[in-house]
Amino acid sequence: MQGALSGTRVYLVPVQASALATHTAGVERLMASYRSIPATASVRLAKPTSNLFRARTKRTARGLDTSGLRNVIGVDPEARTADVAGMCTYADLVAATLPYGLTPLVVPQLKTITLGGAVTGLGIESASFRNGLPHESVLEMDILTGAGELITATADQHADLFRAFPNSYGTLGYSTRLRIELEPVAPFVALRHIRFHSLTELTAAMERIIDTGGSDGTPVDYLDGVVFSADESYLCVGTRTTTPGPVSDYTGQRIYYRSIQHDAGITDDRLTIHDYLWRWDTDWFWCSRAFGAQNPRLRRWWPRRFRRSSFYWKLIAADQRFGIADRIERRNGRPPRERVVQDIEVPVERAVEFLEWFLDNVPIEPIWLCPLRLRDREGWPLYPIRPDRTYVNIGFWSSVPAGDSEGATNRRIEAKVSSLDGHKSLYSDSYYTRDEFDQLYGGETYNTVKKTYDPDSRLLDLYAKAVQRR
Repeated sequence: MQGALSGTRVYLVPVQASALATHTAGVERLMASYRSIPATASVRLAKPTSNLFRARTKRTARGLDTSGLRNVIGVDPEARTADVAGMCTYADLVAATLPYGLTPLVVPQLKTITLGGAVTGLGIESASFRNGLPHESVLEMDILTGAGELITATADQHADLFRAFPNSYGTLGYSTRLRIELEPVAPFVALRHIRFHSLTELTAAMERIIDTGGSDGTPVDYLDGVVFSADESYLCVGTRTTTPGPVSDYTGQRIYYRSIQHDAGITDDRLTIHDYLWRWDTDWFWCSRAFGAQNPRLRRWWPRRFRRSSFYWKLIAADQRFGIADRIERRNGRPPRERVVQDIEVPVERAVEFLEWFLDNVPIEPIWLCPLRLRDREGWPLYPIRPDRTYVNIGFWSSVPAGDSEGATNRRIEAKVSSLDGHKSLYSDSYYTRDEFDQLYGGETYNTVKKTYDPDSRLLDLYAKAVQRR
């Protein structure tokens, strides 16, 4: 096994000299950019992309240089590990691991999500019912703290930071390198789309699959679902296979989520493992319809290179900057709209209650379902869901007519989720009071770690970043 030395850190996975040199130089530039910022000024990353949907004011402060922290440093196919720079996208990470027949244990569905972002901001996908969340496959991290120190955190070294880093959204530091576990995959995924006319039956079937690890005697490797209405919902059950055969392509005229729908029973499908991992990216789940990209006539002329989540996100960003949608609504005599873009998690036994409430009160469909169970039994203090319990991530991404108060629908959702012993991700708008937030997201544990690794508050506080308007 090849070793490589970078500063005082020894990387034990095979690395390419060019990748290591790029990473070493990138860390040096990052540190230099930190030192160039006045000691009284706040610190932030200069990022080329983002998957956040929080309202933010324009920033004029110079950000940290992350230009050299976007590559895969090395892959060890024998140990099934990879060393990866913090700003490396999952698209680049998967491209490096798939030639070895390996993938990360959890691959969030959008290509431009970064590994560091998924760890500090959480992520989820259809392997989460058996592999948990992305940060649970992290073996160690190099982190630039708010104090300007570059430290290596593991479950045994700087364990307080290692445990508090997930869901801290860059308020405790930035990961420059992560070593993660990988798992073997097959060339293809065989899919079964199972229709349900009852949400109760759907969640019961989901629990059976999670408890047994299979469906009708067949092992299940991937599991998620879609709710179109109270009487039309589906579980999408995936099994790895080496058997060759015809595969579907949803990067052209065909749309993946529409392929799920059918009248009754079960339909089968088949994708390459590559196309399965990115099946949702082409249409940003179903959100591309807001731009007309699912209109067959327009789709025919929509360039493939712009048929991806990162491009749609740019359209959303432009709309937020110029208020295009609100101006169109006003011109047509309609009230402005409230953005409702959220992922929440509730215990599986409370999922039906939430879904029925949501369908009765929030005019958004479809809804994405993704079950999860934590792998790690110690838990993670900034996102304290129980390790011994099954949860269902429920994702809904659209807008509704604005109410009389700011964030009226989002506030109602937050209250409902809390009443069901659930949590929600913090990548989008939040409206909690400080006390509510502290009870849900780490409270005193977070404050203690914050004082230790960012004593001068060079980085934003988590509540300020996730809730307060700037």
